[in-house]
Amino acid sequence: MADFRALQSANKRKTFVLLGLMGSLVAVAIYAAAVYSGQTSVGIVPIALGISVAGVWGSYYGSDKLVLTMTGARIIDHDTAPQLFNLVEELTLSAGLPMPKVAIVEDDAPNAFATGRDPQHAVIAFTTGILKVMDRDQLQGVAAHELAHVANRDTLVSAVAATTAGAIALLSDLVLRITFWTGGNRRDNDNGGNPIAMVAAILALILAPIAAMLLRAAVSRNREALADATAVAFTRNPAGLRRALEELAADSTVVHQKSNAVAHIWIESPLDSSSTSKLFATHPPLAERIATLKAMEGIGPTTNE
Repeated sequence: MADFRALQSANKRKTFVLLGLMGSLVAVAIYAAAVYSGQTSVGIVPIALGISVAGVWGSYYGSDKLVLTMTGARIIDHDTAPQLFNLVEELTLSAGLPMPKVAIVEDDAPNAFATGRDPQHAVIAFTTGILKVMDRDQLQGVAAHELAHVANRDTLVSAVAATTAGAIALLSDLVLRITFWTGGNRRDNDNGGNPIAMVAAILALILAPIAAMLLRAAVSRNREALADATAVAFTRNPAGLRRALEELAADSTVVHQKSNAVAHIWIESPLDSSSTSKLFATHPPLAERIATLKAMEGIGPTTNE
């Protein structure tokens, strides 16, 4: 079995690097805004950052209620699904985590997600479809993956990534709009009419939001890979999660709630199927995740395409 602890460490390091790049991108966007708008207009920067941070923090703080509403998930008790409840409880005990709330989504597509601002306010939800098609070992792998998101504080990491991406997009939009409103005369005077600096600033403000979206997607993909590795640490059984992902790969149904706002929370994203969106995909390809888990089991690569 491959060293899943090494995979965990590598994915954590990659996340820190990606978040560092996003922080650097914020600095670049702020500098470009200063060049493009003139020093007297830099006051929009803290406004843009403040609005973005406040919006994402509010979403993060109330994420459990918001996600449950958007997905139609309903909280259940032990009597409703005792086997599922016991399975989750066993995993939380072995992982040293508090027992999360358990929810069910009435949807034929097999899928699951976790939400909540911290382990004390976590919710793990399963669709009725996944409960029908998966056996206990597969469900244990799925539940362990979702508990891994809780343990790794992925909602917080996602909020940080969304905050920086949102701040960059808002900052770029505000600067460009203000420039159009004012006609750009003061901007030209403040920058001494340097055309090279102006073109560079314009390009930075246009491209920065796209780069931020790419980095945010990369952070999300990395946290999914980290959750897979952490799930193996919880169960010591990569075969369960691997077989669950194979079941998802073979199933073509998609959850009814496939909004971009919540696509990243599902164990299989409903929006990442297009080959043209790989750079913006929030999840690694299922085939790639399955291959990694097979390597943990000591199963060699297959030649079937």
